[in-house]
This record gives sequence, structure tokens and C-alpha cells, in this order.
Amino acid sequence: MEGVPGDDTKTAIILLSGGLDSMVAAAIAREQGYVLHALSIDYGQRHRRELLAARRIAQHLGARRHSVLALDLAGFGGSALTSDIVVPKTGLAPGIPVTYVPARNLVFLSLTVACAEATGAQDIFIGVNALDYSGYPDCRPEFIVSFAETARLGTKAGIEGHPFRIHAPLQHMSKADIARECHHLGLDPAWSWSCYDPTDEGLACGRCDSCRLRRKGFAEAGLADSTPYAINT
Repeated sequence: MEGVPGDDTKTAIILLSGGLDSMVAAAIAREQGYVLHALSIDYGQRHRRELLAARRIAQHLGARRHSVLALDLAGFGGSALTSDIVVPKTGLAPGIPVTYVPARNLVFLSLTVACAEATGAQDIFIGVNALDYSGYPDCRPEFIVSFAETARLGTKAGIEGHPFRIHAPLQHMSKADIARECHHLGLDPAWSWSCYDPTDEGLACGRCDSCRLRRKGFAEAGLADSTPYAINT
């Protein structure tokens, strides 16, 4: 997709991880006419490959600016994504998995609000999903609603009558729905990166929860996923 001129008065900050969901959410914002300012967080994640994907997505979608903020959550640990805990590869299990990063979206949305307030933007897009996901508490609709109110109460813009609008356009979509939306928007799935535990050769493992959910979604949608996987079954 080529970048298109936008109305500078309609700017959105996109929390762009580099994953499929954040890519589709960003493309939806673009389709709605927003000028995109992308924010990615380098938080010490073991799947740093997603940051390269975020850069590529921002370029393809014509983002006016793409900022990468360093924040070392690996110093806290507590997650298979930020410490030496084995990434599960036996399929989805009940409960919140060890790939949950403590308070990640709470922290990331706070930073995104700070970016939006400094930029003068009131619209924030995030690609959280509450249907086909790993059970993370900070992906639920009630969290997004609650955070929007916290942002209103805790910012100069909010108390002066200019609250932030938190858009979660994928909130109630299945992974198959998201795959279809990806296709509808003309996006190449391979621009994005979902795998939690890439191989030394730079391939998606195909077995972690994130890979399984992604592949399930494309299969149910009857669409091809152009991402190369180490394991194709």
C-alpha cells in the first residue's frame, strides 16, 4: 500500500508492536483518514524481530512518524518474553500463560497517551483482541474502557475537556475475522511478525501460542499466510 496524504488535523497515535493485530489496526486507522504516528516499544522482548516488522509496516502504511522507545522490562522479568522462561509450545492451556508480560498494555498505553498529548492527538489505536487470544487481562474491553477514563482524569488534555479516544477496532473480532480484514485492506501478512520464539534462522517457530492462533485464523478464513514457518503442520 502506498502512503496517501492525510488531514493533519486528524492524527492518530498507533501502538505498533509489529504483530498482525497492530498492523491491521493501523491500516484501519489509515483507511479512516487518520495521519499515522506510530509508536513501538523496545522492551527487551526475546522476539525483537517484531520491531523490524513494525518499521516495515510503518513504511508501507505511510506513517508520518515512527518512534521506537526503549524501555527495559527485562529488568523486571516475570514473563517468558522478557526472561529465561521457556515459551510453551504444546498448545493453548487454561489460565494466563507465562508469555503474559506484567502490566504491559497498561504501561504501553500510558506511554502512548503521553505521546498523544505531546503531539496534540486525541485518537489512539491499539490492536488488542478479546476473542481468539491468550487470555491476557490487559486485552479485555473493560480494561480499555477503564484506561480511557484514567487517561481522562490523569492528563491536562483530559481535565481541560479534550479526552483521548482509545480505538480498539479488533476487540471483538476472531483471528479469522482479522485475517479477512488483513486481506480486505490489501496487507501482506509477512510484513508483520507474531512468533514469540523465532528460530536462529529467523523463521517463525509455528508452535508457540501466538503462531498457533495466527495460523488457525488464516486457516479458518481460507486465506494464505505468507509468513515462513519452521514447522508447517
